[in-house]
Amino acid sequence: MDRRISSARLTALLGDAAGRSPAYRAVADAIRLLVNDGRIAPGTRLPSERDLTDRLGVSRTTVSRAYAELKDRGYLTARVGAGSVVALPHDVPAGDQLLDPTSTGPDTINLSVAAPPAVAGTAAAYAAAMEELPAHLTGCGLFPSGLPDLREAIAARYAERGLPTDPEQVVVVSGALNGLTVLIRAFLGPRDAVLTESPSYPNAIRALRSSGARIAGADVDATDWSSSSLTETIAQLRPSAAYLMPDFQNPTGALLDDEARARTATALRRAGALTIVDEVVAELGLDDAPMPLPFAHHAPDALSLGSASKLYWAGLRVGWIRVPHRLLPDVISARLATDIGAPLLEQVALLHLVRGGDAVRAARREQLRERRSTMVSAVARHLPDWRFRVPPGGLSLWCELPEARSTVLCAAAARHGVTLAAGPLFAPEGGLERYVRLPYAKSPDEIELAVARVALAWDEVTAGPASGRRPRAPREREALVT
Repeated sequence: MDRRISSARLTALLGDAAGRSPAYRAVADAIRLLVNDGRIAPGTRLPSERDLTDRLGVSRTTVSRAYAELKDRGYLTARVGAGSVVALPHDVPAGDQLLDPTSTGPDTINLSVAAPPAVAGTAAAYAAAMEELPAHLTGCGLFPSGLPDLREAIAARYAERGLPTDPEQVVVVSGALNGLTVLIRAFLGPRDAVLTESPSYPNAIRALRSSGARIAGADVDATDWSSSSLTETIAQLRPSAAYLMPDFQNPTGALLDDEARARTATALRRAGALTIVDEVVAELGLDDAPMPLPFAHHAPDALSLGSASKLYWAGLRVGWIRVPHRLLPDVISARLATDIGAPLLEQVALLHLVRGGDAVRAARREQLRERRSTMVSAVARHLPDWRFRVPPGGLSLWCELPEARSTVLCAAAARHGVTLAAGPLFAPEGGLERYVRLPYAKSPDEIELAVARVALAWDEVTAGPASGRRPRAPREREALVT
């Protein structure tokens, strides 16, 4: 995949680096951080020294020395005919793991998975489903495309969100990740180029990589996603497919507006790319702001993944795919080769929850607003040097650490009874060692205790030999941890 970054975009990403002294080192350090943070992907060709010199308004020697320093540290390689190409040194972690919902012990608080408890009314929905079950027992209990009534209810919800949908377009699956696996089987082959955001959902990265696909990440700037490199990367790479999360992106919580959705959809259509849209948290807007239209409104050929896991309960293990009519035969064929139907009882229970309408959705959002507020306050109080943006929705904070110590922090946090997901897990092409995801799906008390423990772990990490710092006195944290 031939990828380049223009001198204009690189200059914008470098900010005021060229104005600091010594300029060559500041520019080199800024580029190194951009690579480590996944904002410039390995394999990207940097602008020529002449182009960057003209754009930055510095001497040619400054840029030459910056590039030379990056080469010495393993961040650039020189390729014949390709100029200076970004590389990731072997000592920088790259994520290739799955998020695991299990904890390591009874006292461990697992913040590695963003999955809230069952929404109020789940037990009643199961009870109602049990009452209806006898009516289904005379049949085989298998509905390869899903229970018809549930497909109608899901289609109706799409229509309420501004996307008219035929129930025949809805294929019910055993969770969104299972749905992604079905789509990979149906449409992707080894060596196909697949675009994802960077950062992105680790289990999806692994599923795509396991298919033999070549993954390319497009930088997501959580503060202004509409100015990200998404359309530029699509135009350069012309990928076979794209896996995107425009609604409260995991892990950044960024929300793509309608204008950017239309622009992205146009770029994907021009590239001839199959578009897979993950809408698992699309219903979790927490700021009462109007939502953009579903991505498939702008891209009619897009395949949309949905799930009961975040809005209702992950234990239901029911998801769905909204499929354009022309692609239905391929999806159904791949589905039958993967499994032949989601559990019937859970589909009936989910149907009752979906029919609960706005009341059920409002209850979940109110719960998550409180937990988001608790997480924001706890991090600001215990970890004041961490940077984050309060997301407009979704389930987590994407925190930037003062030092690139995410993997080490997660190991220390485990010793303090908290399981975390390190930034490199979310990196499709490596990097992100300065970031960690903090979900706010747990109860407020658990969030407070978890953040206090993470703060102790961070003090332990930053007081090590590499930093030369002494740990701060814990005081309030010790009271919370005991």
